[in-house]
Amino acid sequence: MSDVNDMNDMNGSTQQAPFDSPTSEFCLRMARAWAALSRRLDSALGGHHGISFADYQLLLSLQRAPGGKLRRVDLAEKLGLTASGVTRSLLPLEKIGLVARQSDPRDARVGYAIITSTGSELVTNASVVVHNVSRMLLGAPSREQVESTSTLLAQLAGGQ
Repeated sequence: MSDVNDMNDMNGSTQQAPFDSPTSEFCLRMARAWAALSRRLDSALGGHHGISFADYQLLLSLQRAPGGKLRRVDLAEKLGLTASGVTRSLLPLEKIGLVARQSDPRDARVGYAIITSTGSELVTNASVVVHNVSRMLLGAPSREQVESTSTLLAQLAGGQ
């Protein structure tokens, strides 16, 4: 029986897949894990707080920022979105009062997204849901496992 990493060639013999490696397998597993995690968090956050996991990440970034505000371009970079992508993400949150716009009095080209007190309260409450889902999915890994994996993920995300 051939290994899953082997491929049959036209003569029926097997050869190693040219790009199979522990690092590519890790990336594939990480993508599947991200998809599963996002689905679970979207469902839980939507059911409890009416927001998506992407909304939560955006609100949390604003809450953690100095003064609860970030330039839209900085928020886009932090979230891995384009400037127009972050604008589209902010619009529904603005409509329900979780974030607001603020212009820079010195430079009309610069726009800030600022979290409102309602948005800050919601993200604080939603953090409990995120914590509970995370613990349920991860179990109880050692601190060392979490830190080493977190370091690797930060490296993949460009140090963020």
